[in-house]
Amino acid sequence: MKLHFKKQQYQEDAVAALTRVFTGQTKGERKEITGRTGLFADEIFSNKKLELSEAELLKNVQELQKEQGIEVVKKLHGLNFTIEMETGTGKTYVYTKAMFEMNKLYGWNKFIIMVPSIAIREGVHKSLQITADHFQAEYGKKLRYFIYDTKNKSNLTNIKNFAQTGNIEVIIMNYQAFGRKGKDALKIYQKLDELQSEKPIDIIKRARPIIIIDEPQRFGGPAGAAMKSIPEFNPLFITRYSATHKKDEDYNKIYRLDAIDAYNQKLVKKIKVKGIEVKGNTGTNSYVFLDRIHVSSSSYPTATIQMEFEQKQGSGIKKVLKRVKEKDNLFDLSGGLAQYKDQFIVSEINALTNTIKFLNGIELRVGQVLGDIDELHVRTIQIREAIASHLEKERALFDKGIKVLSLFFIDEVAKYRKYDEKGDLLKGVYEEIFESEYADAVSQLEFFSDEYRAYIEKHPVEKIHNGYFSIDKKGKAIDSKETRGEGGSDDVDAYDLIMKHKERLLSFEEPTRFIFSHSALREGWDNPNIFQICTLKHAQAEISKRQEIGRGLRIAVDNNGDRMDASVLEHEFFDVNTLTVIASESYDEFAKQLQREILSSLSNRPAILDVSVLRERVLKTVDGKEFTFTETKAMDLIMDFRTKGYLDSDYKVTDTLVTAIEDKKLAVSAELEPFTKELSELLMKVHSTATYRASDDDRTDNVNLRHVTPNDNFAKREFQELWSKIKVKTVYDVSFETTELITNTVRAIDAQLTVQHVTVRITEGGQAETLERTALESGESLTRGSSRFEKAGNLLGQVRYDLIKEIAKDTNCTRQTIATILKDISPLKFALFKVNPEHFIREVSRHINEQKASMLIKNITYHKTEHTYSNEIFTINNLKGSLTDDILEVKKHIYQYVKTDSAIERAFARELDNEGSRVAVFAKLPKGFKIDTPVGSYNPDWAIVFEEADIKHIYFIAETKGSMSTMQLKEIEQKKIEYARKHFAALEHSNVHYDVVDNYQSLMDKVMK
Repeated sequence: MKLHFKKQQYQEDAVAALTRVFTGQTKGERKEITGRTGLFADEIFSNKKLELSEAELLKNVQELQKEQGIEVVKKLHGLNFTIEMETGTGKTYVYTKAMFEMNKLYGWNKFIIMVPSIAIREGVHKSLQITADHFQAEYGKKLRYFIYDTKNKSNLTNIKNFAQTGNIEVIIMNYQAFGRKGKDALKIYQKLDELQSEKPIDIIKRARPIIIIDEPQRFGGPAGAAMKSIPEFNPLFITRYSATHKKDEDYNKIYRLDAIDAYNQKLVKKIKVKGIEVKGNTGTNSYVFLDRIHVSSSSYPTATIQMEFEQKQGSGIKKVLKRVKEKDNLFDLSGGLAQYKDQFIVSEINALTNTIKFLNGIELRVGQVLGDIDELHVRTIQIREAIASHLEKERALFDKGIKVLSLFFIDEVAKYRKYDEKGDLLKGVYEEIFESEYADAVSQLEFFSDEYRAYIEKHPVEKIHNGYFSIDKKGKAIDSKETRGEGGSDDVDAYDLIMKHKERLLSFEEPTRFIFSHSALREGWDNPNIFQICTLKHAQAEISKRQEIGRGLRIAVDNNGDRMDASVLEHEFFDVNTLTVIASESYDEFAKQLQREILSSLSNRPAILDVSVLRERVLKTVDGKEFTFTETKAMDLIMDFRTKGYLDSDYKVTDTLVTAIEDKKLAVSAELEPFTKELSELLMKVHSTATYRASDDDRTDNVNLRHVTPNDNFAKREFQELWSKIKVKTVYDVSFETTELITNTVRAIDAQLTVQHVTVRITEGGQAETLERTALESGESLTRGSSRFEKAGNLLGQVRYDLIKEIAKDTNCTRQTIATILKDISPLKFALFKVNPEHFIREVSRHINEQKASMLIKNITYHKTEHTYSNEIFTINNLKGSLTDDILEVKKHIYQYVKTDSAIERAFARELDNEGSRVAVFAKLPKGFKIDTPVGSYNPDWAIVFEEADIKHIYFIAETKGSMSTMQLKEIEQKKIEYARKHFAALEHSNVHYDVVDNYQSLMDKVMK
């Protein structure tokens, strides 16, 4: 398997943020003569020095911070630039791409990636390997990289080459290699014979490297030996990448993608938690564990409990799982054990509260265990729950070609791997428990395909799990605390599979599916197909919940190496991309700590809208207009919003405000009106912070039905008539004149194009002259013939662009079309290319794409085909959810239960079901019912049949809007809705109406005569 990579806009933005810090720097390589070796001069290819002053850099940084709503610094905190990216979003990919971009724009080609541990070092090395072909296809070159290790003599040659070639050279080093006083660490400061009596540090520092620090919070702080040693490298500047920067080390932040943004933009997995809570039991030694409540389509709720059972023939007592219903007596089910004699009769199983009650008054919530149990039994429950989650996810994803992996964290290696007195390997207690529980789980597994059965039976249980630990010199696994980032693993087979052969681990041919690790996988390694993390250890203060879950946040890939992102899965994204954490504490305890950790890590991200949020905040439109909130203007807006009901008494954003934004009906003053879009994005960010939940309780999912088929409502004449009208498939074609696109784009560019400020320093005759241009702000005419402008442009023009190629690539237009557009725009606008080439390309591409999108909607035509959707799309393979959150029991729907995607949908479905005689039957249209559009497939929400008495539209296809996570997503959805209107119009049924509604009342307003 080969992992595939594609451009992600957030990664492009993170790279652009770093390169824009140095806007105004001219491109060039620095070739210096440093001395002679024999008959030849030593040539050092070093990074060209920064030409920008501190004031110019500060201005660039402040511009970035204003655009992103990051707290604006008043002065630079040294040449340190922080990029915050949530774990699992590809920060290694981002800083790798940044190296290529900095080389392309500024000629810089010497980089050092510094990491806090061997595990992270190896993870970075692997990442550079697997992305090499991807970046070569984009940039036409590869990085030359190596791991710094003075024990390896070939690496000493690499150190010399680092400074003496014009290639993009990268050193990967863990800080222990230079930031400590050990023998090996000191070699970097010693003259070595292999380097002709030069010190490695002297060779490196002459190259003026750019230093990239990965996970800087683990470097021991500003006072630590590592950070104190970094100036020895003579860095051109320093960049810092992490999801969890320490606040006192958060220097000059230029980009932020925090946990909430990553989740809302569907860039990471959703987190669900299976917690275990021990409930004390006084007076008896009764043992009951409530595993789950089950909602059935044909009977009352049941519950799976674990209880003790007396085996026959005096072979002792065993803990077993039992499915119970109301009136069941545990005393009878246990074979007459005295501990259950005291009225352990099931009196109630409540699927709404996820509880079970007994006649003796004892009540258990899902995940609670009653009885005096030891730690080992809690671990046994965890292992069993992890296996159950694994098999459930695996069964659902096997046919999609997605391999499922599970990760166990343990606190003592001997519990998984131990040795006898002779040094022979023995099974630890966790290994024995795992193999026993796995065999039990598989024996009860309901298989739905012969292929999956064959996959499960292909490998014996001994082959499906593996351990990743450090080993001692005799080859025995040992505990490695890795307290300061040292350690790693020499357990060669497991190490190579996990760290070096990630692609093989993702293959179905590789038997390993369960990984046991001590501490070495805490950071530095992750795998996109980790779907379960089980923590078989005591909570440790130094390891946060975020670190634990971070190993499994990355979006899954299939067996072709393709990312299963939102563009592929659309509304099913979180059905696939969910990480289940099997914790040793209750869900409430785990969730509160995780929520607290995430919210405390957020910088300058408010959950309420008060004056402090708006004061001095700058709103900036794409065409360069700016609005700055004074304290008075901020107070005016807040009072206005309170009056309109946009804010509640606690200054939290209300649903009224969210609806107004979604409907593009946000009412603001005339002064603010041009900035409505930018203000809306800020308000939605405040709203998403206030409503963010770090995790969900996995155990509340009490509906888990397989192969659900429609009920009798589906067969009703009324619904079948509607279905016959809408099941016809369509195709679309688009035809518009290229000349129209050119004309519209030229008009838009001439009216709106601006580019960001750039400063160029020109030196003539020893005098420095600063030439500044912000789009059209100068009174001097900037034309192609302006000599003063050409002087600056010639310097900027050292950056070699194939302008037409770059824009054609970003817009999917022909080179001829792009050439015509550039030829026809005004000379004044074309001259802005030399003011800021990168931003010019981005803005021109954006204008072209916007014109294309609007012309597509205007010129698209849908046509009916002879093909129709079959009734099979209404069969749901797996209906899973919670009666308290997203599943609703209904009467008029085509299934007994309907799964909703938002609170708005849930309320809408409930009102449809309770309407009385007006609604005959309705359906949440299945995900397989899709309308093709140029911006992706579209799945309408509801098909509704009304009684004919006083209804204008008997058949109605409705789209209910919920809160959108980003304005960008909202714009895409809006385009899909416009295409859907044309699709339904092409079906030519006058009594079938399609529209968008906010709630049930707005639906009735549209359908009543």
